[in-house]
Amino acid sequence: MSSTFPLALTFLTVLPWRGLGEVGPRDLARSMFWFPWVGLILGLGFGAGMWLFHIFILPLAAALLLVMTVLATRGLHLDGLADTVDGLGGGKTPQERLAIMKDSRLGAFGAMSLFLVLLLKFTLFLACGDKAGIPVLILFPVLSRWGMVFLAYLSPYARPEGGLGQAMTLGVTGRVLLGASLSAAVLAFLIARAGGLLVLALAAGVVWLLSLYFQKKLGGVTGDVLGATNEVLEILALLGLLCCARFIPPIFSLRFF
Repeated sequence: MSSTFPLALTFLTVLPWRGLGEVGPRDLARSMFWFPWVGLILGLGFGAGMWLFHIFILPLAAALLLVMTVLATRGLHLDGLADTVDGLGGGKTPQERLAIMKDSRLGAFGAMSLFLVLLLKFTLFLACGDKAGIPVLILFPVLSRWGMVFLAYLSPYARPEGGLGQAMTLGVTGRVLLGASLSAAVLAFLIARAGGLLVLALAAGVVWLLSLYFQKKLGGVTGDVLGATNEVLEILALLGLLCCARFIPPIFSLRFF
């Protein structure tokens, strides 16, 4: 599995890796084993970014962090969100929805989804402005990247002609899912104790429901759907972890690092 870490890193982030060489569809699927760890790298960067941005007023710090999250991932998952929402909002059948999703032009539904997601993230980043928010910023990308692995494992690929997401859905084995799940669980516990495990469990439930929904609406998932799911899980993980940080400790004597 170690040879696929650079592929996961370069696929999910803008970070370069020299000498990656030629990769195939099976390598991409195997690289999903490392998705939670790439999420951790992103999270550490986001936590450090918010700490550095504290020299500015909080709204500006949150805005700079939002820009950082987009640049660090090339907006990859935001693009998938816009395409997915355009398809779901504009098509009446699975075939029509998939055809719309393949269109590179941005529609009204996709534009609205981008605006709302970025607005929600900005607001949640504002709530992460104190010391308790740093573990939240470190952990939320871990949970969302793990969610993509789980969704790929649960769901068939929607397009009969194939595509980038096909390798990810057909190639994710039980071993890859198990490794990614154990990694996500250990990181969630180390960073946020019981609160992290609780949000991880909630994320698993959301992914299972999304799998059923996308199979009904599209016949399965695509690469765009995986990206859209990451964006949804980022919002939910931020919200859930912030709630745990603020409400669980006084009640259950749990605390974040």
